[in-house]
Amino acid sequence: MSRFSSRDNAATLFRPAVSRRTLLVSAGAGFGLTLAGRLSLAAQENAGEVTVYSGRNENLVGQILTRFQEETGVTVNARYGDTAELAATILEEGENSPADVYLAQDAGALGAVQANGRFADLPDEILERVDARFRSDAGQWVGVTGRARVAVYNTDMLAAADLPASVVDLTDPSWKGLVGWAPTNGSFQAFVTAFRVLKGDDAAAAWLEAMQANEPLVFESNGAITRAVGAGELPVGLVNHYYMYEVQAEMNQTLPLANHYFERGDVGSLVNVSGVGILNSAGNPDQARQLADYLLGEDAQTYFAEETFEYPLVAGVEPVADLKPLDEIDSPEIDLGDLSDLQGTLELLAETGIL
Repeated sequence: MSRFSSRDNAATLFRPAVSRRTLLVSAGAGFGLTLAGRLSLAAQENAGEVTVYSGRNENLVGQILTRFQEETGVTVNARYGDTAELAATILEEGENSPADVYLAQDAGALGAVQANGRFADLPDEILERVDARFRSDAGQWVGVTGRARVAVYNTDMLAAADLPASVVDLTDPSWKGLVGWAPTNGSFQAFVTAFRVLKGDDAAAAWLEAMQANEPLVFESNGAITRAVGAGELPVGLVNHYYMYEVQAEMNQTLPLANHYFERGDVGSLVNVSGVGILNSAGNPDQARQLADYLLGEDAQTYFAEETFEYPLVAGVEPVADLKPLDEIDSPEIDLGDLSDLQGTLELLAETGIL
């Protein structure tokens, strides 16, 4: 299934209101339906607008933002960019930011914006749709999708039993030159931040230095790692879970790939989230809440499950068929909002010679 496929929602748009038709039945059913349709169109034309700063790529979320606009009549003004850079922009702009909504690819960036007092409280009816571990303790941001860290491996080169229990074990000399990673990638940096939070800076630095000494293959992106593993250019790479599905969908073929989840609450099996928060300076707070509500609705959650292969976070929406259930991943216990110190991680990566 292509992540760029579209769905026909025309049948659900601009339906006439039955109550309006009933009131006008004396004037004729056809006239009543026509007037109701005009009122529906007028309501959509006056639905307002919402400005979204999106750290998620347009290829991933553009379609769902378009659907929201079509179904609600709310005009979406989207600015796309790097998650961390957009968070910094929001903080620099302060109360003058034109953004109503911040849509981020990881919880650390959301935590940074919250820590600087830039988010408004979200309604309980939005927050409570998502398990507490995937939303802000302060109720100011909420996860939209789940993204698990894994080791993707080539099944022609390795068996599941060959993979270690912990990501720390990849520093063993037996893995020298066999592991791919992407140090400039945001999800890798969020993983390193989690390592620092859970084990301390010294332990994180020691792991990075040991990995560097083990001569990992460096890539620019998770997708590039996964394609290389699928092609047999290396046996294993550190990525997010959905790249295995994404690459095979893009190539329209089954590759010898499988995901390995590390065990016993290992940091290597961190489950991060993409998520959304509403700025407390939002000029369009009602439309912003509408969008947050929509992202946690069945249609959007199904889209993310089927088209981007991420974990839906709302009960009742299932992930793709062979994906390991979210509640079976033994991820580490961590407050995702604590992953906000990206600057400290960048400094550590620089100090260890990785960036």
